[in-house]
Amino acid sequence: MNDAMSDPSQTYPFMSDAGALAILAALPPGSTRYVGGCIRNALWGLPVADIDMATQLPPEEVQAALKAANIKTVPTGIAHGTLTAVVSGHPYEITTLRRDVETDGRRAVIAYTQDWAEDAQRRDFTVNALYADRDGHIYDPTAEGLDDIDARRFRFVGDADARVREDYLRILRLFRFVAWYGHDAKITKDALTACRENRRGLKKLSAERVWAETKR
Repeated sequence: MNDAMSDPSQTYPFMSDAGALAILAALPPGSTRYVGGCIRNALWGLPVADIDMATQLPPEEVQAALKAANIKTVPTGIAHGTLTAVVSGHPYEITTLRRDVETDGRRAVIAYTQDWAEDAQRRDFTVNALYADRDGHIYDPTAEGLDDIDARRFRFVGDADARVREDYLRILRLFRFVAWYGHDAKITKDALTACRENRRGLKKLSAERVWAETKR
């Protein structure tokens, strides 16, 4: 597994977002990349509603750098390394790279890392484990994300059974994504098997978490 990089043959509209560019300019060069859904949707030619970022910096350094640039931050998920920057009233979620130390199917104990590939391994689907820099380079640490984008295929990162056992809500997320992206979206056999064999784990989730996912 490596930090494989695509040819920057093009940039995407969300990469011209003024708020996102202001955040990237305030943080050390190379420390922060776009991540997840904004890249996935852009590659599929779909609208991008939210721009999320991943960073090698710990939250306190992100907060200090953005404060120096007069960018407001809100500690929306500080216990798990997430800050929300607010530029012109628009939120941008910034999360420190992390790895799971312990999981119980509902919550995770995490540790920070500077390794993009390690961060990718704790994400849910390969199409969500893509990163991009401001120049349009797309990084695919799992070496499967871009192929799955081309195939419109949903695959859990690494071992499907392990990903589901880390957080049983991922079962609902999988089917929500497939329903959202239409009839040509595919699910790998391993993903379906992991969901079926771990379905009883859904009973461990709170009603609030289940409702928050299903109402989407």
